[in-house]
Amino acid sequence: MKPIIVGTDFSEGSYLALELAVDVANRMQTGIVLVWAKREKKLFSNDQLDVMTNLANEKLRELCAKFRPAMRYGEISSMIENGRVSTVISNLVKRLEAPLVVVGTNGASGFEKYWMGSQAVRIVQDSPCPVLTIRQGYDFHKKLERIVVPIRVNANSRQKVAPATGVARIFGSSLHILGLYDMKDQETSLRTFVQQSEEYAQRHGVEAVSVVRPYSNYCDTLLEYADEISADMLVVNTEQDRIISQMFLGTNAQQVVNRSQIPVLSIHPADFINVASRV
Repeated sequence: MKPIIVGTDFSEGSYLALELAVDVANRMQTGIVLVWAKREKKLFSNDQLDVMTNLANEKLRELCAKFRPAMRYGEISSMIENGRVSTVISNLVKRLEAPLVVVGTNGASGFEKYWMGSQAVRIVQDSPCPVLTIRQGYDFHKKLERIVVPIRVNANSRQKVAPATGVARIFGSSLHILGLYDMKDQETSLRTFVQQSEEYAQRHGVEAVSVVRPYSNYCDTLLEYADEISADMLVVNTEQDRIISQMFLGTNAQQVVNRSQIPVLSIHPADFINVASRV
């Protein structure tokens, strides 16, 4: 199994992401590559960049030493790469054929101050593989018991049920399939899609339940439902094809990544087949 990529800026949010990544790596029986992206030289003097790089190397070594004993199957290693964070991670995913990226969504208090929500969104947008985002302050030690999968009436929506089922099997979680419609004439078709999704998960050994609700604001309704059932993870897709998503991440996906208080697994529609086989 190829290693998981974990982005860090040495903030509390990125440390939490690393903790979660260790658990995921152990369940997937793989390793971790911890990466820090060095800023372009034009933003800092050479002396400043040298100091930052030396500090980053030291912190990376400390993190690897701290978490190495917790790795059950693979190794944890680190590297420093030059360039924009999202580009660095995207290129590294391609180079290592990584199945997953894990990043924190709030690093404003950390060693660097460029892992804000917009950066997490850009990483989700650019990554060739699924991205698991986790917000600073999340109680990582709570078991991932309930995973919410929102379903709508469109060509891509149901496709994320397969990878979500794979993730649920890894963590021993139940799937909560939330059917969402904004026009009444969609309800009948949506209920059929939701039922098929529930049956798919059950056939693959995952406990699944479903509910159908109308919405006026997709993100509000999804997050309200997640809070209602004390969900532990959301699985969303970016709604758009890869060419378009290079410029814009879908509005709903962006809102969910930025606002969710629980981990969000974001997947591009083009990734669905590969994700199902990887997990």
